[in-house]
Amino acid sequence: MAAVNVHLLGPNEKYGFPADIPVSAQIFQHSAHWRREHFRRVTTNYTHVIIESGLPIFGKLFGHDVLAEINALRAHGLTVALLAHGSELRQPSRHASTDEWSPYAPGRWPETARLEARTKAFKALLGQADVPLFVTTQELLEDWPSATWIPLSINLARWSAALPFMDRPQPVVVHAPTNPYLKNTALIEPTMQWLHDEGVVEYRRLPSVTSQQMPALIGDADVVLDQFGAGCYSVASVEGMAAGRLVIAHVHEQVRQIVRESTGWEIPIVSATPGTLDNVLRDVVARPEHYRAIAARGPDFTAAVHDGRLRAAALKPFLTGS
Repeated sequence: MAAVNVHLLGPNEKYGFPADIPVSAQIFQHSAHWRREHFRRVTTNYTHVIIESGLPIFGKLFGHDVLAEINALRAHGLTVALLAHGSELRQPSRHASTDEWSPYAPGRWPETARLEARTKAFKALLGQADVPLFVTTQELLEDWPSATWIPLSINLARWSAALPFMDRPQPVVVHAPTNPYLKNTALIEPTMQWLHDEGVVEYRRLPSVTSQQMPALIGDADVVLDQFGAGCYSVASVEGMAAGRLVIAHVHEQVRQIVRESTGWEIPIVSATPGTLDNVLRDVVARPEHYRAIAARGPDFTAAVHDGRLRAAALKPFLTGS
């Protein structure tokens, strides 16, 4: 069984994620020949399609109508599912009503109203298409309970850190927000700045970092700060744990429970909010041995949960019909 991924290159592509079929925005939007050929290749060579984030995969071929794409694929005998990662499904109004640190709280994210409309449209598509939905972050099950969680997966071999954890008096703390609004970066940076200025930690914000650069940058750190609003944990957390770094994030108890019940593992992520991060980091400095033990559990956790085997097991019924 073979699989390929298609990646639409943005105008400011910077993260450098590998793809089997990279497609420029120019070709995707304007090449009728590419659209027809892409549809022909997919319907001729493949049996299953997973459409990511409810976005069209054939450009204007079906008028950017994803439901029409799904129906066309089915008409050619293909089996279709949808995949969601976060903001396309996580309904801002629901999330803001459950978490005081929600990035969708009034005044925090200029895109909240647009995202509310987007999530409603995505849920409407799910209702009309009647296809399986896979989600990569556990808290999205709050928005679509019948979805199936497929754990994020990484190449573990890339994340063996060269430096021992907390082997210096001033720990290095890194934060690499791909979306500062979602991660509540603005709410934690005042805390990080004064801790840095006091000499408690060395804070490094990592903007515009490519995936190729991340292993060295995380390996040179002691602590990885992920997100402090959404309530889940992202690829940054998985990579930090795989490297044996201490990961700190705002993780909902519901997320911990799902992982516990699904895998038997406890997530070795230290919980903090923008309001508690100062105290948590000071405690990390005061009790390094306690936190060293937590960080040490990270590689085993990621090997068990995020090496791809559980994702494959979750996808197997969709792919085999069993």
